[in-house]
Amino acid sequence: MTGEEPVLEWVERVAMYLARDGVPPIAGRVLGWMMICDPAEQSAGQISTAIGASRASLTSNLRLLTSMGFLTWRTRPGDRTVYYRMAEDAWAVVVQRQVASIAAFLDITRDGLALAGPEEGRDVRMRQAHATFEWMAKVFDDAPPPPGCGQAEG
Repeated sequence: MTGEEPVLEWVERVAMYLARDGVPPIAGRVLGWMMICDPAEQSAGQISTAIGASRASLTSNLRLLTSMGFLTWRTRPGDRTVYYRMAEDAWAVVVQRQVASIAAFLDITRDGLALAGPEEGRDVRMRQAHATFEWMAKVFDDAPPPPGCGQAEG
């Protein structure tokens, strides 16, 4: 095994984990690579070479990860190349966005309970959904803040 093989296997594990939640495999590979690469800033060409992705598929996935809050990009004076890096506190920001989404869906299920009324079946299904989202919201309300928020990456 070369020195890169264990890294690329780990990157693939990240991609397959995220694919369970609907993240495209290329986006998962990019994210995995950006978590572990050195230097921390990489051009699309460097990322493409590292993970074996075509530039065309890479471009749309870089845009996706940037819009999701995982990546930021910049240019350097005198260089037209765009360099990507993990956004500061990327994981905390994305998870906090998901927590807010849970709270928003809790409001939706609360409204659904009022609409379902006492009719057998609809009421039971709605109460199950509401109870689950109510429980998740409470877990997150009682949780401490994510570790490392605000610490700059080296």
